[in-house]
Amino acid sequence: MIKAGVIGASGYVGQELIRLLKQHPEVEITAVTSKSNVNQHYDDIYCNYKGIFTNSFEEQDMDRIAEISDVIFLALPHGVASKLINEELLKKTKVIDMGADFRLKDIGIYEEWYNTPHYSPELIGKSIYGLCELKKDEIKKYSLIANPGCYTTCSILSLAPVIDHEAFDASSIIVDAKSGITGAGRSLDMGTHYTECNESIKAYKIASHRHTPEIEEQLSSLAGKEIRLLFTPHLTPMNRGILATCYIRMEKEIAESEIREMYMDFYKDSPFVRIMKEGVFPETKWVKGSNYCDIGIKVDKRTNTLIAIGAIDNLIKGAAGQGIQNMNIIFGLDEKTGLGDIPIFPA
Repeated sequence: MIKAGVIGASGYVGQELIRLLKQHPEVEITAVTSKSNVNQHYDDIYCNYKGIFTNSFEEQDMDRIAEISDVIFLALPHGVASKLINEELLKKTKVIDMGADFRLKDIGIYEEWYNTPHYSPELIGKSIYGLCELKKDEIKKYSLIANPGCYTTCSILSLAPVIDHEAFDASSIIVDAKSGITGAGRSLDMGTHYTECNESIKAYKIASHRHTPEIEEQLSSLAGKEIRLLFTPHLTPMNRGILATCYIRMEKEIAESEIREMYMDFYKDSPFVRIMKEGVFPETKWVKGSNYCDIGIKVDKRTNTLIAIGAIDNLIKGAAGQGIQNMNIIFGLDEKTGLGDIPIFPA
């Protein structure tokens, strides 16, 4: 059995990690922490675990938890993980960081966009960006995994199959994305109160969202050249989900059927990516509660533009599910293990 600890288990992502790990046939949960809930039982915070998972939150003693865990998941805000992880810890256990501290290879860009110092820059080169569909063969070689963000996962997967193709203008990318409110986390904030969000949709962090450089860095790596794009996120009045509508100009005409074949071939070994049939497009309701990413494509012949639309559950494929997919790969399991839930509908 894989022994797993979860640091920051009281947030939405932490709760999803517990739910998925508890049902995983090869995992034993060894420790859960929350600074604000020490000694409280887990099912007193989340009543859906009544009689199912009753462990108590404990102090965040990283050294002790590393001694009893084969893998530690860090479900923490940015700027915290880089203070907690060091070489000695990584000799004892694997670490999957659900936050942003190790996603960007350029420390300067990280500190600019996140407005905080990075406290362990020496570990950047020893970590890997854990987007499973793109880095599967490399992930198992690393002890420190940077789990991708939710917007980034959806946007990158939607564009990856064509980003290095000469027929597409990689300098023309626009990503228009929508997120459910859980993407903002569980902490209280005026902008995510029910009466502030219900019956409304808004763009936010326009031209300044922190996932922008993450999307650019990964697409640039795939394209083999620097990419700059426009990314605009929106907050929508739903609990879960990401829908990313991505636009990229075509410099020569390619049949939509041919592009769909490119997507099918690119993801032929990716069990959690589903390419929609012609005329069918992703909806968040069809991926809710699952680790799937649905992708649909349409060519606008009038403007010679490819429109690629992706949908994921932000808390699962955009966070906890992908973290467990990374864990499965690291420990040599089938990447689908513990992640076979069919999307729930209606919900």
